[in-house]
Amino acid sequence: MPKRDYYEVLGVPKNAGEEELKKAYRKLAMKYHPDKNPGDKEAEESFKEASEAYEVLRDKEKRDLYDRFGHEGLQGTGFRGFGGFEDIFSSFGDIFEDFFGFGGKRQRNRARSGNDLRYDLELSLEEAFSGKEEEIVFHRWEKCESCQGSGVAAGHEPAVCSTCQGRGQVARSQGFFQISTTCPSCHGEGRIITHPCLDCRGVGKVKVKREITVKIPAGVDTGSRLRLRGEGEPGEFGGPPGDLFVVIRLEPHDFFTREGDHLLCEIPISFVQAALGAKIEIPVLGQDGGKEFDIPAGTQPGDILTISGEGMPTLRKDERGDLFTKITVKIPKKLTPRQKEILAEFAELEESKRSKKLKGVWHKMKMQ
Repeated sequence: MPKRDYYEVLGVPKNAGEEELKKAYRKLAMKYHPDKNPGDKEAEESFKEASEAYEVLRDKEKRDLYDRFGHEGLQGTGFRGFGGFEDIFSSFGDIFEDFFGFGGKRQRNRARSGNDLRYDLELSLEEAFSGKEEEIVFHRWEKCESCQGSGVAAGHEPAVCSTCQGRGQVARSQGFFQISTTCPSCHGEGRIITHPCLDCRGVGKVKVKREITVKIPAGVDTGSRLRLRGEGEPGEFGGPPGDLFVVIRLEPHDFFTREGDHLLCEIPISFVQAALGAKIEIPVLGQDGGKEFDIPAGTQPGDILTISGEGMPTLRKDERGDLFTKITVKIPKKLTPRQKEILAEFAELEESKRSKKLKGVWHKMKMQ
């Protein structure tokens, strides 16, 4: 028998939102739940059908596939519907908890990955330019060696939880439902530590100082993250450890400003150098002293001159950005008598040149 349309099963339109889907499913689950309909195969099938429809439509990825390709679109995704009520409750424990205030049976001691850690590292621009090896010190939780992570003091054993009798689950009832939930006393462990380890106080983990050397590649920038796999906190119940992320922040530089892989700076020159042109030395990263550079005659204040390949190294590429130099012209505040004399002569020549240009303009205007 072909499957019915999932939207039709739940009685919702195709643009139904999350809350509308949840409300529709809750109504059907309450109506067809086997505890309310013992021995009713038709109600059982309706309950399974509604649960399957909701499981697909609540999942964005599965819903997109279903909307585009129908039931065939879900083949190969690992979803094959539900074979029975154990399958339904294991998949919908969180949903029943949302709806009715309690959850389905939970798996105890499931492997969990360890937490990731973050370390903020401040570097100078020069260090970011050349790269370096940096020794960092941080603290992380590790298994307590005294109790081997059990949290129990030597010579003692955990006691059986009196609430759940060691099962890790307790039965809770509400109306027609009776579902096992995680024991609130032992949190699903089935055991309670009555004699905690003195070193870890029953936690099973202790804070440990860790020192490692980190290789900083050339070209890192503020916000760059270096991932050190396995240097985070250990996993639980056989899960993998987390990672350590070293996050870079660059200190402000007195001379250079960084924009991506490019560097910007300002170079002051005299008005004579700007007018006549000159050779000047510009500081660059990565070498002692500076680099000689030609200032073209007639350079104007605010002009930007580019020195290719003298910027920052590019991460993962054997390239460098450029150095952009903004020219500022310094006007002297004090002049010698001779300098004043020369500038006065220069001003007369400029005024003469300007007068000739103005006369030429007036002449053209009269001829029109």
